[in-house]
Amino acid sequence: MDIKNVQAARVYADAKLAAPVGSAGSSAEDAGAEFLQSLVGTLQRGEDTARAAMTGNADPHALVEALASSQTAVETVVTVRDRVVEAYQEILRMPV
Repeated sequence: MDIKNVQAARVYADAKLAAPVGSAGSSAEDAGAEFLQSLVGTLQRGEDTARAAMTGNADPHALVEALASSQTAVETVVTVRDRVVEAYQEILRMPV
């Protein structure tokens, strides 16, 4: 084994011990979970409004608003997905 590899492993182990456990990941996880719950709620309200409109229990304007909100939510998720894939591809292109 090369000395540089041993030094790199030692520095990595020291940095791993110095990093706070769960502080950065938990807030990102919480934000992601909150975002997904908001998305599911928006889509569920859109479906409920569409169902009510089909049975004649909802205003057509409410249906249009619910569908527009659902469309915006789906477009947002697609945009976030595209950005994550783009960032992942940039990481893969980095020289090691």
